[in-house]
Amino acid sequence: MNLSRRMAATAVLATAIAGTVALTPQASAATKAAYNGVCGSGYKVVNSAPIGTKGTVFLTYNSAKGKNCVVTVRNATGKAVPMFAYLYVQGADEAAEDGGAYTSYAGPVYGDGRGKCVDWAGGIDNQSTWTYGSNCGSLKAHRVPTGGYPQTPGYGTPRG
Repeated sequence: MNLSRRMAATAVLATAIAGTVALTPQASAATKAAYNGVCGSGYKVVNSAPIGTKGTVFLTYNSAKGKNCVVTVRNATGKAVPMFAYLYVQGADEAAEDGGAYTSYAGPVYGDGRGKCVDWAGGIDNQSTWTYGSNCGSLKAHRVPTGGYPQTPGYGTPRG
C-alpha cells in the first residue's frame, strides 16, 4: 500500500476512533436510507451496500464524466455521529475520503473511474462496510461488513 493510501486509511480510522459512540434505537426496515442525489446531476447508483442497521453506502457513476462518487446516508437523521465515505480508484495516487460527525450523510467523494476497478466504503457510528475490486467488468467485488472500527487494506482486511 502506498503512503497516500495509508494516510487516507489512517484519517478514516482516526475519525472513527475520535468520535463518540452514540447509542441510538435500531432503524426499522421501513426506514431504509435512499440515495439523496448529492453527487450531482448525471450520477446514477451502480452499487450500494447496507451499513448494518444504520444506513447505506452508495456508489454512483456519471458516464459522461467517467467519474465515480460515494456517499454514505443514514436511515434517519439525528444527533451527529462519526461517519465516513471512502473511494479509491485502482491505480490512483490517493484515495478520496470524507469523515466527521454528521447528522445525515458523509461525502460526496469523487474519483475518475472510467475503465477501472474501485474500492469503496462507508461507515456510520460503529458499523462499516468495505467493497474491494468493484464495478470493473467481470471481476467479482469482495465486500467486508465490519462492526467496530473500519478495516483498511494492509491493516488485516482480506483483499478480494
